[in-house]
Amino acid sequence: MSDNAEILFERRGAIALVTLNRPKALNALTLGMIRLFDPQLRAWDADPEVKAVVIRGAGEKAFCAGGDVVSLYESGKAARAGTGDGSDIRAFFSGEYTLNRLIKRLSKPYVALIDGISMGGGVGLSEHGTHRVVTERTLFAMPETGIGLYPDVGGTYFLPRLPGQTGTWLGLTGERLKAADMLAVGAADAFVPSAKLDELIADLAAGTPPDEAIAKVKDSAGDAPNAAHRAAIDRCYAFNSVEEIVAALTAEGTDWAAGQLATLKRVSPTSLKVTLEAIRRGAALDFDGCMVQELRLSIACLNGVDFYEGIRAALVDKDRNPKWSPADLAEVGPADVARHFAEPAGGDLVFPA
Repeated sequence: MSDNAEILFERRGAIALVTLNRPKALNALTLGMIRLFDPQLRAWDADPEVKAVVIRGAGEKAFCAGGDVVSLYESGKAARAGTGDGSDIRAFFSGEYTLNRLIKRLSKPYVALIDGISMGGGVGLSEHGTHRVVTERTLFAMPETGIGLYPDVGGTYFLPRLPGQTGTWLGLTGERLKAADMLAVGAADAFVPSAKLDELIADLAAGTPPDEAIAKVKDSAGDAPNAAHRAAIDRCYAFNSVEEIVAALTAEGTDWAAGQLATLKRVSPTSLKVTLEAIRRGAALDFDGCMVQELRLSIACLNGVDFYEGIRAALVDKDRNPKWSPADLAEVGPADVARHFAEPAGGDLVFPA
């Protein structure tokens, strides 16, 4: 495969090495990358000579900064204008979630080297693996409520399974975490300085089991800054309505709580309510159930209005001033939330055999 390809596959000794190869786009995940990765990963899973799969991002800035949401925006806009059918929207989400499931179910170790930005789709390519390695350059977030979406790629499964209410907090606010905080909440397994990643890959390629190879190079990530707020997070984000969470943060009366309220005020009110409901439902679903739920939610979001306004404000016009509709939490009723969980017109997600 050409080194100019968007995703590179390599056999190196005992491992199969994947490189997300769009450094100028922060390795954002495209439909083409998904369609190449899925069959390759299946082949490696069936190959007894492959002892582990290792995934990394090209360049020094990002592991994978998310899915290619601008392409989804353009496809949805074209479908609404009658100049496209929007079929690639369902294809992207179905393919992405099927790949996330494949990573989750892989029969051998899957080592994600999360060196740099990991958001959205990048989280789906790393969180479901067996070994999640972070570095001093790692920056993790699920910032989808800020673009009129919700934390997908298995977020409705893993977020409610983080300790206390940390998953609810991360999903609603899109809070950015560095390595120490990721380790503290169980979103990562080990800290390895970026300068030692090549050494780690070489050791894995030589056949050293991942636990042993990582133990040789891991280090301390230091103190977790958000640990000081953990009790407040568990208090304030324990409720089953966004309005109650807002009230709890207001009652908290601290600078931290004021910052939380400011964040919640900036993002999509519809996304906040859908996200909270999805996380609460996800706590009672298995992984497959969450992925079926997420296809429903994603298609519903792209049939709405806030996604297009969120992408416009963040990535197209870049004015950072989205006009959400509805603009206020009180205007988002139960029926507005419920429609996101209904089976879509094309049917539910069906996984390949």
